[in-house]
Amino acid sequence: MRGLLKLSGAIDWLNALVGRWVIWLILASTVISGINALVRKVFNASSNAYLEVQWYLFAGAFLLAAGYTLLNGEHVKIDVVSSRLAKRKQIWIDVIGFALFLTPMCLVVLWFGTPFFLQGFRSGEMSSNAGGLIRWPVYLLMPIGFGLLLLQGLSEFIKRIAFLQGLIPDPTEKKIAKTAEEELAEELRRQAEAQGRV
Repeated sequence: MRGLLKLSGAIDWLNALVGRWVIWLILASTVISGINALVRKVFNASSNAYLEVQWYLFAGAFLLAAGYTLLNGEHVKIDVVSSRLAKRKQIWIDVIGFALFLTPMCLVVLWFGTPFFLQGFRSGEMSSNAGGLIRWPVYLLMPIGFGLLLLQGLSEFIKRIAFLQGLIPDPTEKKIAKTAEEELAEELRRQAEAQGRV
């Protein structure tokens, strides 16, 4: 299990690195959108290439950050149901979800998305819009994004199994540093609870 936890740590590192850089795609998309709007208003001109590059950048941010989102526990969950269950049952729900839903879905997208990218790459497929861009770079985002998500799903699966075996602390706990105010509020709450028990 120690080797698998090292693999999990390497996958976490990779997706954290990707997540830190993907934010710049959103900034670039926003800047290009602003420039495109300004040029359209001031010069009454526009370019399909600028519109499409915004779409490419947004698609890149969404697809490439999927693994990072899962790493940080920010993916969509059914907390209304699972929050009422014991921690071990919540972890088992995650294990089953990763094994039966996330992994097969990622494999299906990779199975169909990779040939789709390769076909676009070999043919040099271009956008049908006048002045549009070549399409294969955005098609490449599908296998890369779902590959990163599949890897992160594997990492999360490993961590859940290790937790169930008592080898690591709860991997679902948020690892966000608390502010001084939050720590003070938590300490006051603990003291109030302690006084209530006496």
